[in-house]
Amino acid sequence: MFTSMHTHTVQELHFCQKGPLNAVVALHNLRLGPALGGCRFIEYASELDAIEDAMRLAHGMSYKAALARVPQGGGKAVIMKPKGEFDRAELFKLFGQFIQSLEGRYITAMDSGTTVSDMDMLRTQTTFVSSSSNIGDPSPSTAHGMLIGIETAVRFAMKQSLRGITVAIQGLGHVGLTLARHLHEAGCQLIVCDVDEKKTQLAQSQFSAKVVGVHEIYQQTCDVFSPCGLGGVLNETTISLLNCKIIAGCANNQLAHDDLAERIHEMGILYAPDYVINSGGLVFASSSYRGMNTHQILTEVNKLKDTLDKIFVLSKSKNVACNFIANEMAEKILYGAEPAKDWMLEAI
Repeated sequence: MFTSMHTHTVQELHFCQKGPLNAVVALHNLRLGPALGGCRFIEYASELDAIEDAMRLAHGMSYKAALARVPQGGGKAVIMKPKGEFDRAELFKLFGQFIQSLEGRYITAMDSGTTVSDMDMLRTQTTFVSSSSNIGDPSPSTAHGMLIGIETAVRFAMKQSLRGITVAIQGLGHVGLTLARHLHEAGCQLIVCDVDEKKTQLAQSQFSAKVVGVHEIYQQTCDVFSPCGLGGVLNETTISLLNCKIIAGCANNQLAHDDLAERIHEMGILYAPDYVINSGGLVFASSSYRGMNTHQILTEVNKLKDTLDKIFVLSKSKNVACNFIANEMAEKILYGAEPAKDWMLEAI
């Protein structure tokens, strides 16, 4: 356990087993402030898989918060979804009590498998929750930031607007479907896939999207490949199938391992680091929790364009993978370490 924590540089792990609740909260880095991160509620093959997921996601949240310039640390909660029947309200009531016991070190929010109503149940037990109905769903802000990020990447790599480009979206969840709507309204041609046939039919009927199988999405000829499902989808096999100019998606931890960023760079594909381009939801959750209004939140979300532009320019001028540059920028903020390269001083 400690070896795994060291690998992910996670500072704290907190566990709770009570009634139907089996939960873990991972706190990666609290230098910038209390940790803020979503609560994932899905089925896991094992407890170790759930713990590993929490640590991996918490690590990404720290980097996301650092480059989004919000006063939050990186954390993540994972609840193992029970098999069979269970009392959902009771489970989230118990989870709220667990969050309250951490005394503000962790602020939770929506994530895969959780809803606004779940957050409302948590709020009956703790004040350390975002995304409840008095604050709102962060996914529209994530999708808005994604639109800005894709437009930024397209202008940098292709010197044109979004109109007429082709985007292949893998996954039509809360963010992916909203992003598809935004891109359709901007004049993009869409290729989509999802395990849920109802979602792909919706995208086909409303956005004139071409629907392909979940294993066929990688080799589609497109300008932008947008992974918007679960993480780890970019591996040695799938990368070799890609026929795109840009990778820009909202999924967390898209790379199976960080070394693949160099491979993507060598292939001439512009990669928008996932924790930068998908940070709109975190900005919304943090800003709303701190009492900012809608205009202020939108201004903060729009700042991710400047961060991505800086990453893209440095990547091209220094011939270094985008993900490596983003990591160095985040680590400078999180740890205050001296940059590994002199050119990093230009990025901070």
